[in-house]
Amino acid sequence: MNAEASNDTSTIEAEVRETVEQGSNVQEKVRQLTLRFISARSLDIESVRQTADAVLRGARAGVQKELQHSSAQTHIARDHLKQAVTGLDIALAQFAEAAKLAVEEAAGRAQEYSSEDLKRARADLASLETMFVETLRSSASAARNATGEILHDLAAHARTHGSAIGTQLKETLSVFAHHIGAAGRAQVGVGLHLAKNTSDLVRQIAAGVLTGLAEHVQPGHSKDKGE
Repeated sequence: MNAEASNDTSTIEAEVRETVEQGSNVQEKVRQLTLRFISARSLDIESVRQTADAVLRGARAGVQKELQHSSAQTHIARDHLKQAVTGLDIALAQFAEAAKLAVEEAAGRAQEYSSEDLKRARADLASLETMFVETLRSSASAARNATGEILHDLAAHARTHGSAIGTQLKETLSVFAHHIGAAGRAQVGVGLHLAKNTSDLVRQIAAGVLTGLAEHVQPGHSKDKGE
């Protein structure tokens, strides 16, 4: 990660830490922070991974005071960490939803996509849930005291029982598959040469959708699996 990206992610890390330390409405606040941060950056899988990693670093730091006070407060730390992870999970699910909406909206405006661009985007999205679980496990391994154990448990739960991301991806990947087929047929038919700004258009639309989701989607959204 370069210095600029590091400084960039330090902002959300600090904001998540403060949110977790305050302990009020952690899940929803982390969800909104994550979506706003992703929408302001490049919408690629590595950027999203860096954001997820920073969110988890902030969450780990945010529970340290509770863990240091007494073992009786471990349950509070566990609850706050779980809320932070759930908020991250829902935000990433909504990132996948935004990608689906972006493709559908652009198609509705008769924008053309190359099947190659769509295949690359689909491959990135398909790895989103694995990235989430692996980032959780990596964060758990980097943690000290009970934080690592809690994060390991949350990673195992996501791997075994699935995540909000996985639920949303079924729909998103299906939509991408449909548009990949349509784009392939169009290219074969007319030897289509596509505009170089196609991917930029997708990013711009998705960023707008993400900002809207961050502002308007309420706690208890259907993507929230709860446990």
